[in-house]
Amino acid sequence: MRKPIIIGNWKMHKTCKETIDFIQEVEPYLNDHCTYGIAAPFTALKDACNHAQKLVVAAQNCHYEDHGAFTGEISVGMLKETGVTYCIVGHSERRQMFNESDEAVNLKVKALLANGIIPIVCVGESLEAFESGKTNEVVEGQIAKDLKDLDTEDIKKLVVAYEPIWAIGTGKSATKEIAEATIATIRQAIAKMYGDVSEEVRIQYGGSVKAENIKDYLAMPDIDGALIGGASLKADSFKAIIEATK
Repeated sequence: MRKPIIIGNWKMHKTCKETIDFIQEVEPYLNDHCTYGIAAPFTALKDACNHAQKLVVAAQNCHYEDHGAFTGEISVGMLKETGVTYCIVGHSERRQMFNESDEAVNLKVKALLANGIIPIVCVGESLEAFESGKTNEVVEGQIAKDLKDLDTEDIKKLVVAYEPIWAIGTGKSATKEIAEATIATIRQAIAKMYGDVSEEVRIQYGGSVKAENIKDYLAMPDIDGALIGGASLKADSFKAIIEATK
């Protein structure tokens, strides 16, 4: 059985103090039904790792080079020193706003795995692609490039997050049937590349997930958790999500 994984992606929110306060409020409510975690800003990662007992801590991005003249970037080695165990790569905001390519995502995935940090690899289609029936084509193409030339054992470790771009921060969400069908397609794409190990890969859904709808998504056979944005920013709403996933 694949243990569901629930990660709150805080994006550019929360100071170090706010991060510590959140963790201290949420920790007592955690259970063993899922892996729960938060993806904090770079500046708060060390404090998050120092205070989290059960919550896993993820970074929101990394650079694939060990070091170099890359102003403003953070290497995987720097992340490892903070104690993070996961890192998001390929989020649509990174792809759209910062021109992150599938080739760069692939290099980041390899760098993270080489350093013992689990990648959360985001894929997803635009509203235009969704409305023109190209969802499967888009996500299959992303998977083929993002997960290229990996070791089968490494495939088992990583997490994939399906985030339809049209459902991020819009209040819209893919129905559980749409999310399930697309995630099943993603699993099949991984199977074409790496065989039956695809059944061990945890695949999340992300896009306006909250306490009121997370049960519906987790009830689907191929959906193994959620990557949550806005609903993860307040301790009360995150606790409601934890309660809903018991």
